[in-house]
Amino acid sequence: MPQNKKTFYITTPIYYVNDVPHIGHAYTTVAADCLARYKRLKGYDVFFLTGTDEHGQKVEKAAKEKNRTPQEHADLMVENFKNLWKVLNITHDGFIRTTDDGHKKIVRETLQKLRNKGEIEKRSYSGMYCTPCERFWTDKDVVNGNCPDCRARDSGQTKMW
Repeated sequence: MPQNKKTFYITTPIYYVNDVPHIGHAYTTVAADCLARYKRLKGYDVFFLTGTDEHGQKVEKAAKEKNRTPQEHADLMVENFKNLWKVLNITHDGFIRTTDDGHKKIVRETLQKLRNKGEIEKRSYSGMYCTPCERFWTDKDVVNGNCPDCRARDSGQTKMW
């Protein structure tokens, strides 16, 4: 690559595989694709990344409902995203899965470096965690025992940690 060539990196969110892709996934990816194509036309060296997040309670729950392991579920569901990107003619340069060995290796190495530098410490935390919102809430935020955003209650949809 010539030294004076500008680079441009763009990524979509990494999408959860708890269900099939919907219009929001398509919209975000098409928007990123348009920008990547524009930058390529302007002479930039572009790297466009998309992919899937295959961890989390929503993915685990969806897998259990289908009598699959989370990995089996992810392996099946990720194909829906890959196929949709082909249909939409998405020009991504990379597709990452959080269950890829390379991704796990880099995450382990990065966390170890941070731990070695004293940037990570083990502490306990307690509070309300809303699975649908994927967010922790403090006691002052919770409204009558319910999540202030989605109103879920600690009855299997939310967890106390």
